[in-house]
Amino acid sequence: MYEERPSRLTGAVVWTTTPSGPPGAVLPDGCMDLLWTDGHLLVAGPDTHAYVPEGPGAAWAGVRFFPGTAPALLGVPAHELRDRRVELADLWPASEVRRLTARVAAAPDPAQGLEDLALERAAPPDPLLSRLVAALDAGRPVAATADELGIGARQLHRRALWAFGYGPKTLARILRLQRALGLLRGGVPPAETAARAGYADQAHLTRDVRELTGETPGQLMGRAT
Repeated sequence: MYEERPSRLTGAVVWTTTPSGPPGAVLPDGCMDLLWTDGHLLVAGPDTHAYVPEGPGAAWAGVRFFPGTAPALLGVPAHELRDRRVELADLWPASEVRRLTARVAAAPDPAQGLEDLALERAAPPDPLLSRLVAALDAGRPVAATADELGIGARQLHRRALWAFGYGPKTLARILRLQRALGLLRGGVPPAETAARAGYADQAHLTRDVRELTGETPGQLMGRAT
């Protein structure tokens, strides 16, 4: 069972999941997560394809950060964590992680402990990156967005690679995927979803969703019901 709520950290989401069958795939969303499971602190890097957890289902808690904000907290470029799940002890000093692990374990619940940790460590969001996410999430072209931000294409790519783990075109594609999934979950027909989310047509929607998730829109929606 999956549950989530808005975090006290701007733009973030606090979530928990408990075993209720085989673990489901985690779809690309432009975000990174701080995770807790079985007494361990981990980090989920930015995904470029669906991630399917291995092994039996387990209880998890997490803080999902707004796109582009986790690297400043972690002190690690996002591209180094792309498509990876790593122990926090691989990124921070082991003694510090042991202290934080004990602190989260002693919290009223792990999700609250993770949120408190994130609130203490988070850096102010970069206004340029926030504007970039907003523009691409609204369907603005990458080149036009770069011009509007007053930044060259190469510099934009470098900034995006550090913050999101991939270039702005991949970020735009993943944000478009999430727009489409939101519309489909709301009952919008595929053809209308394709038009509203920014795809050329329904075939483009189907092809892109399959490439990013490994399934067609129909398969994803069928699994969600």
